[in-house]
Amino acid sequence: MRLATVRTATGTAAVRVDADRAIETGDADLGALLARPDWRERAQTAQGRAHPVAGLDYAPLVPHPEKIVCVGLNYRGHILEMGRDLPEFPTLFAKFPSSLIGAYDDIVLPSGSDSVDWEAELAVVIGAPARRVSAERAPDCIAGYSVLNDITARDWQFRTREWLQGKTFEHTTPLGPVLVTPDEARPGEISCLVDGEPMQRADTADLLFDAAALVAYVSQIVTLRPGDVLATGTPAGVGHGRDPRRYLAEGSVVTTRIDGIGECRNNCRREKADA
Repeated sequence: MRLATVRTATGTAAVRVDADRAIETGDADLGALLARPDWRERAQTAQGRAHPVAGLDYAPLVPHPEKIVCVGLNYRGHILEMGRDLPEFPTLFAKFPSSLIGAYDDIVLPSGSDSVDWEAELAVVIGAPARRVSAERAPDCIAGYSVLNDITARDWQFRTREWLQGKTFEHTTPLGPVLVTPDEARPGEISCLVDGEPMQRADTADLLFDAAALVAYVSQIVTLRPGDVLATGTPAGVGHGRDPRRYLAEGSVVTTRIDGIGECRNNCRREKADA
């Protein structure tokens, strides 16, 4: 099953995305749908207003998650290109919901940065409360998988040893277009293209800490709730790791794709300095 949040003439709506139609579930967005204990049945049996799939205006998959927990240094190739050792534990940081955009919305390049980079990632969306769960139980808490790009202002990220300031600029992080439930999800190759040129390509199976391990680990720290998002890390090929380094600019087009799930395609525009 594929689920999404779309913008309509009357506001946002959670939808089940079928082959040629998207059917409203009666919920304002995917987060509201996942908050229902019976969300699977409700989505499967939804018979609300229908929209053609072609031309859907995708909002951020979960517009207002309580938590966005991100993992750094989770693909061997990316760890090496950034000059770091393989971690014993997941490297965690966070984003705020204001950073999220829809699958085809513009990425807003911060006016105070000239080193904005791409990071294609597999996103995990929580579907049931998880508190101190084991890796064996963790899959029961996963609603599904989606596509995310952890757009990063490298010059801000590396101002200090903590990364938050480079990771959560507003209107920078594509999330979507759909959530694919685990019974149908077969995440395969993950890739990122900039202006049509391949930059990143890897297999999601190469994660050092997989989805279940991450859910289990984070749940030891904080309760994960329906609609929360885990970004699982990026593979090699980021602009900061290249020689010479390469960053996004006004007019750049970023395409983030995961086989079996979907893709985000986002134009970049520079934030006005006085915004």
